[in-house]
Amino acid sequence: MVKSNRPQFTDVEGLAAMVGHGDAFGVGGHHFARLPVALLRAIARSGIKDLRYICWAGGLPLELLLEADAVAEIDLCFSSLDIFGLPPKFRAAAESGAIPVRDWTALAMIQALRAAQQNLPSMPFQLPEGSDMLARMANATAGPDPLAGTDTGFVPPLRLDTFVVHAQRADASGNVQIIGPRALDFAMAGAARKVLVTVEEIVPVGALRQDGRQSILTRNQVSAIALAPGGAYPASCLPFYVTDYQGLSEAFAAKDTALSDKLRLPSGGLSERLRKAAKVSTETVLAMPALAHGDKEASIDEVITARIATEFDNESFASAGAVSPLANVAYRLAKATHAPDMFIATMSCGHLDIAPSPMVLSLIESLDCETAAAHAGGDDTYSTYYQAGAVTHEIVGAAQVDRRGRVNTIALRKPSGSLLRLPGQGGMADVANMHRDYLLYIPRHSVQSLVHEVEIVSSARGLLTPAEREPMGYRTGKALVFTDLCVFRLDQTSRELTVIETMPGVTRQQIRDATGFTVTFDAGCREVPVPSSDTLATLRNRIDPLGLRRLEFVSAKERGALIAEILAADRAMVERLIGMQRSPVTS
Repeated sequence: MVKSNRPQFTDVEGLAAMVGHGDAFGVGGHHFARLPVALLRAIARSGIKDLRYICWAGGLPLELLLEADAVAEIDLCFSSLDIFGLPPKFRAAAESGAIPVRDWTALAMIQALRAAQQNLPSMPFQLPEGSDMLARMANATAGPDPLAGTDTGFVPPLRLDTFVVHAQRADASGNVQIIGPRALDFAMAGAARKVLVTVEEIVPVGALRQDGRQSILTRNQVSAIALAPGGAYPASCLPFYVTDYQGLSEAFAAKDTALSDKLRLPSGGLSERLRKAAKVSTETVLAMPALAHGDKEASIDEVITARIATEFDNESFASAGAVSPLANVAYRLAKATHAPDMFIATMSCGHLDIAPSPMVLSLIESLDCETAAAHAGGDDTYSTYYQAGAVTHEIVGAAQVDRRGRVNTIALRKPSGSLLRLPGQGGMADVANMHRDYLLYIPRHSVQSLVHEVEIVSSARGLLTPAEREPMGYRTGKALVFTDLCVFRLDQTSRELTVIETMPGVTRQQIRDATGFTVTFDAGCREVPVPSSDTLATLRNRIDPLGLRRLEFVSAKERGALIAEILAADRAMVERLIGMQRSPVTS
């Protein structure tokens, strides 16, 4: 349906009333950034049923809709609550089989949305060689390209009935402003029959031209708009407010109160702390005196972080998603020490070429947004960087890896026979082949995590040798797996993992005993060096003062206490920075 040239202005309830039973339903924003929480809560209260949820990510929006029993089908690439772990309602639905879950590769979903956006019968995509994902996508198929004859993936249009998104501003004629990363917002809006938007502000016509580094969803693409200050809370909407991680922690911990109620905007509105934190500048953060964490021996998380950082140099282009503290810390450590010219992209390449600012939880997004040379969307990222083979490194976590370096992040079968649903592969199935270097990490090395053969191959380095990669336009680099016991390399000849380094003090027998396949050690196998005192000081006091990297290395039982410790330290640090911003120290 062709949209009107001028959207309707209404309120949040008015937008919710436009969602239909059984709609193919998409959600904008990314992780805990610009999520349309107020609108989702209203939709959940409306009694809507049988939605087909379609989005790159599930996470908080999907949890809200599942709680309201509003979802009949799920199409996604990934579902996580970021540092808070796996989403319980999604897991329960997937593990019980109560709701069909269809896992997509990120590129296939992008191309399917583009087919709908561009009114085409199908779109091609690079096959996720080595993974099982093509067989898991019912509508996708492989066939010879009609011109080149090479094997290519094809996917039909993925059309949405309704797409909901939160944005910073709209002008009085209905043009919508998005500041910062765009996620898949433009592709989803183009694929949707109805586009419903909540905004922080409505400004006069012409006012949007005054802002730099923005994206505009023009008014003829928008169906209706509602003014909803704080409409993303407790997620962020920069430059108005940052994510309320403490509020999210309390909401996820509450078992006797509906999640929708816990996510309500406080009666007094957004706190001054969240608003002021969004204004803290990188200059203020860098002016903060370094913390002093002492000179204790390096912990295993520090050893692994420092070791991964040595993989990067001034020619590296490293990409990080939003759910990987280890990757983010390792990248920033390298850029702050030996590789000042390396290119770092965060928020799934939404922030391009960031500075190595400290990992202060509440400020990571705002500092990266401020220092980035440019902002992009997920679909732009694939076209410009990933598919072009421009990215050299991306570090990704894995739940299970087998002797051939194949990964499972979709589901495990427990000894009892029941299913354990995992977050999903996100974009791993695509980028495992596209990036020059394929770097995996498993924080807790065990016979359950390092297995002879994974049950589901969600991603793999299917194109390994130069002869396989060069015809596809991909550079050939390393394929490594980092664990708390050793470093594996995927050998190009045997196509199996070989131990090339052991962690400090770890014996070969310890590695054999903790691995579910026969372990081979490289002839030149050596011990990973302990980080220097200077490296440790930079890591502890400048790059990761809250110790976010530790979240990757603790058990589920320990995670709650560690998150509470980090949140308390984060709040104290942010309040200190707000004070510095208000009363700058002069020389």
